[in-house]
Order: sequence, then structure tokens, then C-alpha cells
Amino acid sequence: MSDVRIGAILIAGPTASGKSALAIRLANALDGVVINADSMQVYGDLRILTARPDPTEEASAPHLLFGHVDAGINFSVGRYVADAVAVLASIGPGKVPIFVGGTGLYFKALTEGLSDMPEVPEAVREQVRQESLGRETADLHRVLADRDPAMAERLRPSDRLRIQRALEIHAATGRSLASFHGARQPGPLAGKPLLKLFLAPDRDTLRQRIESRFVTMVETGALDEVRALAARHLDPMLPAMRAHGVPGLLAYLNGEIGLPEAIVRGQGDTRRYSKRQFTWFRHQLADWTWEAPEDAFDVAMAAVSGRPIPTTFDKT
Repeated sequence: MSDVRIGAILIAGPTASGKSALAIRLANALDGVVINADSMQVYGDLRILTARPDPTEEASAPHLLFGHVDAGINFSVGRYVADAVAVLASIGPGKVPIFVGGTGLYFKALTEGLSDMPEVPEAVREQVRQESLGRETADLHRVLADRDPAMAERLRPSDRLRIQRALEIHAATGRSLASFHGARQPGPLAGKPLLKLFLAPDRDTLRQRIESRFVTMVETGALDEVRALAARHLDPMLPAMRAHGVPGLLAYLNGEIGLPEAIVRGQGDTRRYSKRQFTWFRHQLADWTWEAPEDAFDVAMAAVSGRPIPTTFDKT
């Protein structure tokens, strides 16, 4: 489509809101390329449990950065941005990049940039990981309070992943993680004309979709995915091992709980995550246009043709 005025289209929203279907529809209408912006859909091991587009959907339009990372890798937002930069450079002229996903931090990094954070050597990362094994999260928080009180004050004593990250940065640099906040590298989409859509379905409808979809996932192969992960004996703190549904299904496979309870846990984890997605985008990326999923395609096509975008959606 030759008259496209948008440098890129960004589609976010809670899980099960119809983001992928919208991205594919727009890619077909606009000669676009669908680019993943979901931190769990990068993992090749979890197609079903992360609701990654299936092979038929992927064949209907070009898809990039889906399933390209092994579950044994602690994939970071910095590595994601580097991959996105490479993908943007590879897209041919006239193609419309359509970023789609539910990870707010990925979108923030694409549009606003990243803190100028140092790389942590793998040896240091492994050392911190070994020191953390078998220790309660609250105990790790006390360790952080001794080494980096500024970050310990900012982090919840139960936030194990971020506590370990702060310990890694301190071990690698001798400096507080807080000291690296503020200085930013520009995002790869900074300064480009962007259409930024957040899909906001009715909450009751969304809850029902989340619950029924998780049951369908379990019935169509999610257990096999988790069983394969368990056989690899990966670090339980790796992001892929903490994907929604994985801990509960692992507990079921280990004989600790029944399958109905594992399903309830996965559904509950996903519902709570969807609530956090609404809150995060409302406060962190306030300039996005919120739309009901059924209206989003028409809004996007209007924006591409230069017509005004409706802004009457109630974000509350």
C-alpha cells in the first residue's frame, strides 16, 4: 500500500484480547510484517502455552521474532531491542512493521529507549545464581540491602527476579543498579510516526476467554510442552520456567497437585497478569490509543489514511 503514513504500528493489550488476529489482518491489508513484542512468545519451547501464532497463522503473513529463543536462555529486554533493530534493518521498503504483544517494557524500550545498563558477564550471573539457590527471597533481599540499599528500598522483598538482577549488576560493577537509571539510549522507533493501539476488551468477556483458552491449551498439547521442559532440568528462575501455567502444570506432573488445581492456578495467574497489563499501560504509556478490539481495525486503517483517530474510549 503506497500511501502509508505510519512508520510502524504497535498493538498491545492484555492476553487473549485478539492482538494477533488484528496484526495479521493489518499485515494483509497494508503489506505489513508482524513482529513479536511479547517476552514469552520469543521462546520456541512454548508455542501453545504462550498462545504464539500457530503455523497456519504464521504462514498467512510474515512473522518475525517468534519462537527464536531457547528456553534455557535468560532473554533480556536489551537483547530483544538488539533483535528488533536487526529486524527493522532487514525489512524491505514499503513494508509496514507491525509490533504486537503484551509486554509493556518491550514497547517502552522500542519507543523511549533503554537505560544505559552494563552487560553482566555470564560467569558473574552464574555466581549470583549459585549463591541464591536454596535461599528464601526475603533473605536475598536482606543481602541486597547490605550491598545496594538504594535498590533494596525500591524492590519488594518478594520480587526475586529483580532482586537477583540488582545483585548481578552490583557484583559485576560494584555500583548500585539505581545509578544506571536515567541515562538512556534512544529506542529504535524514537522519532518515527507511530500508531500505538491498546486493545481493551470487556473485562468479563476477557476473563471468560482466559479461562476457556487455558483449558484448550491443556487439551491441545500444553502438558507435553511442560513435560519437555521438565526433562531438561532447567533453572526454575529462568523466564520460560515461570511463564503463566508452567509452575502449576509442573506441580501436576510432579504429582504434587491434581490437574484441575493446576488449571485453576494457570487461569488465576493469567487473569492477574491481564489486570497488571491494564494498569501498566494506563500509567506507563499514557499516550496510547485505547480501543475495543472490534473497532481497532477500522481505527488503524483510518489512521493510516490520515483520518483522525477517535479518543473517546474510557480507560477506567
